Amino acid sequence: MEKNYRAKLQAFGGFLTGIVIPNMGAFIAWGFLTALFIPTGWIPNEAFGSMVSPMVIYLLPLLLAYSGGKLAGGERGAIVGTIGTFGLIVGSDIPMFLGAMIMGPFSAWVIKKFDKMIDGKIPVGFEMVINNFSLGLIGLALSLASYGLIGPVIQQANNGITVMIEGLVKTGFLPLLSLINEPAKVLFLNNVIDQGIYYPLGMQDALKAGKSIYFMVASNPGSGLGLLLAYTMFGKGASKKTAPGAIIIHFLGGIHEIYFPYVLMKPILIISMILGGGTGTLIFSLFGVGLTAGPSPGSIFSYLMLTPKGNFLGVIAGVLGATLVSFVVSSLILKNSKTESEDDLEESIEKSRNMKAEGKAVLSSKLGAFAPQGEIPEKKIRYVAFACDAGLGSSAMGANAFKKRLEKQFLDVEVGNYAIEKVPETVDVIVTHKSLEKRSRMAWPDKRIVTIENFMKDEQIESLLEEIQKQNNKEHK
Repeated sequence: MEKNYRAKLQAFGGFLTGIVIPNMGAFIAWGFLTALFIPTGWIPNEAFGSMVSPMVIYLLPLLLAYSGGKLAGGERGAIVGTIGTFGLIVGSDIPMFLGAMIMGPFSAWVIKKFDKMIDGKIPVGFEMVINNFSLGLIGLALSLASYGLIGPVIQQANNGITVMIEGLVKTGFLPLLSLINEPAKVLFLNNVIDQGIYYPLGMQDALKAGKSIYFMVASNPGSGLGLLLAYTMFGKGASKKTAPGAIIIHFLGGIHEIYFPYVLMKPILIISMILGGGTGTLIFSLFGVGLTAGPSPGSIFSYLMLTPKGNFLGVIAGVLGATLVSFVVSSLILKNSKTESEDDLEESIEKSRNMKAEGKAVLSSKLGAFAPQGEIPEKKIRYVAFACDAGLGSSAMGANAFKKRLEKQFLDVEVGNYAIEKVPETVDVIVTHKSLEKRSRMAWPDKRIVTIENFMKDEQIESLLEEIQKQNNKEHK
């Protein structure tokens, strides 16, 4: 039950990510507009600065509503979601990001229900009339309802969350959010927090002050950097060898998922992540700094580019502070770990393979046919999908690396990276992190799913490559 609950939360986070990520360019554009042209910006300009408020009140929520509606109901869902959300925007005095992320998909759900109800009942020749007028009238009804009924409820809920978190800021307890943020991140629930809470609050805060600390409380790359530095110096086996490469991907590339397996294999390291994250947030609070928009990906380059005038010292200090604390605590834990409990990547992978060899991984007709280790299924592998939460971080990295290896050996297999729920129907194999296995099987019960622990080096990826090689040899005999 616990794993199923977590998988559902991950799926919810993935849905929120599917709404927000496609529009991150617009959010970043607004962030730069704010950083440059507001009265306290780098180059104040009253005319250009006048776009700041309309963009955050109208454009960004409508983009979220469109994406959410399209995700839930296709093109008709996108249109009706945008219409329905407009009532929220006009009827409220705060930027309706949370409202848009709710109203967009809800409106799409309503139009889908209507379309299903009238399916097969439309007289020949009246399809366009009914489709257009139903979309317009249902959209109008939803817009009016959101203006008078739904909007006030969402605004009150939003105000409640805002008051609660602002209370943490005023009392100095904001660093305690790391107790929630860090465990959620390594369980791949970070998008529920980031896209569902911190980003919307950050945008509201940034509209008033031109910056917000909320963009930084869960995205600070310092904690992960400290952990990986500790593994580089005091890790053992594959974990020590792969950590330096993971540092580049995490800190410079902004793909935080790369360090999650290092914590999952030695859960006590979550202490160093919590202390590091809390330290960074405390320093940010003491300096009174913030970012102008959400840093996505969470790279140090994103942090610096979205840092407003006069905030660089505090931002850099917060990242370095988180790095130092995480490194010291992680190093102490790794140095004092007993040999028999050393969380080495290769040992964990070997243990997983042994468990499968003993028959603990059984075939399930409900979940589809999965071939035993080393056995080649009859179906040829022509399309491999690397899947993660958003389809842009760890999955992109894994797909790119796997594609290059296939190309070197002249193996003709298509490889792509996707969010779990957006994997194409035509794929033969889905590769994902083991923490996302439950969610992947919920979304794709009839697909073959290969779970891995590390996108840089993993025995299951090696086995999949060998399998493709053997199939290729058979075809050319």
